[in-house]
Amino acid sequence: MTEICREYAEALFAIACEENEKEKYTKDLKSILEALNENPEYMEFLVCPGIPLSERLNAIDEAFSESFPQYIVMFMQLLCEKGRIKLFGQCVGEFIKLVDASDNIAVVKITSAVELTQAEVDNIRRKLEKSLKKGIITECIVDASIMGGIIIETEGRIIDGSLRKSLHEVKEVIGR
Repeated sequence: MTEICREYAEALFAIACEENEKEKYTKDLKSILEALNENPEYMEFLVCPGIPLSERLNAIDEAFSESFPQYIVMFMQLLCEKGRIKLFGQCVGEFIKLVDASDNIAVVKITSAVELTQAEVDNIRRKLEKSLKKGIITECIVDASIMGGIIIETEGRIIDGSLRKSLHEVKEVIGR
């Protein structure tokens, strides 16, 4: 499904670039996604096969055409027509990744056993910016199951410096 979402996102991204509106499209897509998440019954309406497609497409037009660019509305209608409107959130995620990549920004997920201080996050960000030669947006997650250390994920790479991994490696050595 990720590949399908990426293809849809690439098409909308091309339009956003052509119109020089990447930032606006990103903001608008996030706003629509938030509205859909707050109103799950609306998404159920859009996917309901018992409701004629024309009614669902008109509902999208009526709900969004006054506040958002026509291409975003058409994008949603296309997803609805193809039976893929449930993938809207994933498409938005892929769109944001494309925008970040075009702006030379990497999103970094930092998982730690305890909440990191802002100074620790800033230190990690500075080191990664120097290493990756990109701007960094950090997303911090606390997961006590890693026991200690941190796990850094970015651009399909994982740096696992967790205590859980170290203990697993010791167990593997002892178990031999």
